[in-house]
Amino acid sequence: MDRSMPAFERVCEAFSDPAFYPHPVSELRRIDTHISAVFLTGRKVYKLKKPVDFGFLNFSRLEDRRRFCSQEVRLNQRLSTGVYLGVAAVRMDESGRLSLDGPGRDVEYAVCMRQLDPQDSLEARLSSGRIPSGAMEALGDRLASFYRNAQRSREIDRFGTPEIISYNVEENFAQTERFAGTWLDRERWEFIRTVARHFLSHHTRLFLDRISQERICDGHGDLRPDHIYFAETLQIIDCIEFNDRFRYGDTAADLAFLHMDLDLAGAAHWSRRTLAAYVREAGDPGLYRLLDFYACYRAMVRVKVCCLRADQMGEAERASLIESAQRYLQQAYRHAVHFATPTLWICCGLPASGKSKLARSLASLLEIDALHSDRVRRELLDSTEPSASAASFGEGLYRPEKKERVYARILSLAHERLRSGRSVILDATFSQAKWRREALRLAEDMGCSVVFLECRCSTAVLEDRLRARETKKTDSDARFHHLRGFLETYEPTDDLPESVLCRIDTEGPHSETVLQAMNAAYALLSEQSRRRAGEA
Repeated sequence: MDRSMPAFERVCEAFSDPAFYPHPVSELRRIDTHISAVFLTGRKVYKLKKPVDFGFLNFSRLEDRRRFCSQEVRLNQRLSTGVYLGVAAVRMDESGRLSLDGPGRDVEYAVCMRQLDPQDSLEARLSSGRIPSGAMEALGDRLASFYRNAQRSREIDRFGTPEIISYNVEENFAQTERFAGTWLDRERWEFIRTVARHFLSHHTRLFLDRISQERICDGHGDLRPDHIYFAETLQIIDCIEFNDRFRYGDTAADLAFLHMDLDLAGAAHWSRRTLAAYVREAGDPGLYRLLDFYACYRAMVRVKVCCLRADQMGEAERASLIESAQRYLQQAYRHAVHFATPTLWICCGLPASGKSKLARSLASLLEIDALHSDRVRRELLDSTEPSASAASFGEGLYRPEKKERVYARILSLAHERLRSGRSVILDATFSQAKWRREALRLAEDMGCSVVFLECRCSTAVLEDRLRARETKKTDSDARFHHLRGFLETYEPTDDLPESVLCRIDTEGPHSETVLQAMNAAYALLSEQSRRRAGEA
């Protein structure tokens, strides 16, 4: 062995010899990244940390490499079982011979792992179409459990504050601005920066609420499809170990990394299964309010990395990196379109179907106004007329011309909010197709997203709920004696395109109804944003 060879390369040369290992070697392959040299032996994997200092990580001292190897094992054992086996010491004896855990002094350290089958990775399974039944839901459940038990502290909470998030977001734009107008589409880059800043400045309370809800924790930091394995058990590996601040943050930011990657790979439907399972297990429907903001941020990080690397490369390698940067910019743009576009939410359905309760819950969760038809009806009440609850169906304020006034008024109020860039919820039966068409026309005219949440339950449940109103105070005007009239005149929602309609079963616990509505609505709104961003 040439003793003049730099120490690290001498170690790598030793790892490149099958005879170096104290176990059988069925293959020997080296994979290099900018921070690691990884040796695959067929049975085990050895990961060496390169003696580099990039500012955000520093592996320059042997003691640092030992410490970070130990930290990598400890942190990754949180989400894997029997994969991270420990830290192997590379030692040199008096004759200059290198060995693994042999005699002599320590000259290097390596993370020792059980080698996983690459065909079991989520990335490979997506390519081959071999996603096991229930696997993505199991992933969501596992992550919810992981985040629930993850480390929290006041220092970790700091990384969920608007100030820190704004700093990270602005750093992306500062470091990519010189590429905007050359490699990157300037108009889209400007749009992303503008709406990201607007979101941060107008949703301070949202970020602070996430802290109070304990959604900020020590997460994974690099949750990607190639780090997730569906083998005999679910294994999640390769979290960030070299810089704590890259792991600290909102669970939504961690999940957004995976969501962005899966969405980019055309596997958004698989991502939504994982998200729905997480939201249900973690009781975190508020995730959807931040998901696209963080996915946009993650995509812009990729844009930055591609541009900075391309700037250091020759023409041959540069073209591929620029193409990747442009692809990630389009991804960031689509996520930005999603969180920047106001939404017209419509909670509709028969009386007592649960639409008003759902509207109130969504209004609280999304922090937007809910306009209730019953309240508008009372505002229009003629003092000489009986209340709607006392009148027969089709009479008083339930007369057709009175209904027309109610819908005209509620749509007018919605128009005011949408025109100012605010989302809004409408709570009304929308029992006739003509009123639904008017809502669709309003959304089209305002260039906003729209989703109809049709609340449904059995007639028997409707009857029970309406009978209960006879003995307790309620905001709703509909009573049991109105039900037959509503059933006979309610026009099915088959006129609505599938791209805007979610049918929501409201017979279960209300918390489940809210989760069901948020999961279903997010899927529709994502596809609407994709079309709005100019994608097929």
